[in-house]
Amino acid sequence: MSVLSSPHFHDEAKAFEYLESIVWADGVVCPHCGTVGGRVYDLSGVRTKPSKKNPEGKLRHGLKKCGECRKQFTVKVGTVFEHARLPLYKMLQAVHLMVSSKKGISAHQLARVLEVQYKSAWFLAHRIREAMRSGDLAQPFGNGGGAVEVDETYIGFKKGRALQKGTGHKMAVVALVDRESGKSKWFHVENARADDIHPIVLDNIAREARLMTDEAKMYRKIGRDFAEHGTTTHARFEYVNPKDRTIHTNTVEGAFSIFKRGMRGVYQHCAEHHLHRYLAEYEFRYNTRTANGFDDRQRGAEAVKGIVGKRLTYEGPNASA
Repeated sequence: MSVLSSPHFHDEAKAFEYLESIVWADGVVCPHCGTVGGRVYDLSGVRTKPSKKNPEGKLRHGLKKCGECRKQFTVKVGTVFEHARLPLYKMLQAVHLMVSSKKGISAHQLARVLEVQYKSAWFLAHRIREAMRSGDLAQPFGNGGGAVEVDETYIGFKKGRALQKGTGHKMAVVALVDRESGKSKWFHVENARADDIHPIVLDNIAREARLMTDEAKMYRKIGRDFAEHGTTTHARFEYVNPKDRTIHTNTVEGAFSIFKRGMRGVYQHCAEHHLHRYLAEYEFRYNTRTANGFDDRQRGAEAVKGIVGKRLTYEGPNASA
């Protein structure tokens, strides 16, 4: 059987049950008063007001009422799925399609598969990327003296900037990869210069770590703050240090290759103010890849866990700032 044959991908009631099993794994939480494990009443059979499209009203799946504050809610309240007009089972299909596609899936492809409008698919994809954004206060990389690779790359073009030599007209991305845990962190920076990169390195890497970079001059000074600073000279086509084969940045370069092939081949264009969400998508998939013990089902469940406490609202192009 296909993964997409699971009931929660086709039945709205089962979709709510699946979402509740993940979001409320430790008990039902009222999003209005914050009560955990309090009195909660299931309001089964409740329908919306009649309309031309639904003369008998639309059945409200998963509706509950808090016995403490007396307010109604569903598992979608207080998440990125709140006020979404698409059926929940279709949104769960979209989650699976995005987490199982190594290089991503375009909004046009998502619209065709889900049979929804392009704008709906585009906004839904950004909701899911927002859920993928990590908000945890993880320990710094390199605890215990492990190797951490740092590198920068460039993608796309900055709006309003004329083409020029070098990389000043492109969007800059910095990534850190911890070899021990197999985890990564991705950042969009204004410019790939010491003033932008040094704070990121110092805030996210433990001082006892082995810092691995290329020969860029901006890493020389900051490299003294760590237990070891290993470099390779890419300008001389040196990608592994001949004296110490553990000194290289090939791991982070491999992560960048997946990112660039996806951005160029699948998404093709990304506005700078949306780049941080695309980075969150690739960071999430990299950190939950098969090598780290995740399959597609587990990766999807992990993405769903991130929907809580986040909102993403849509404003049209003519909305006031």
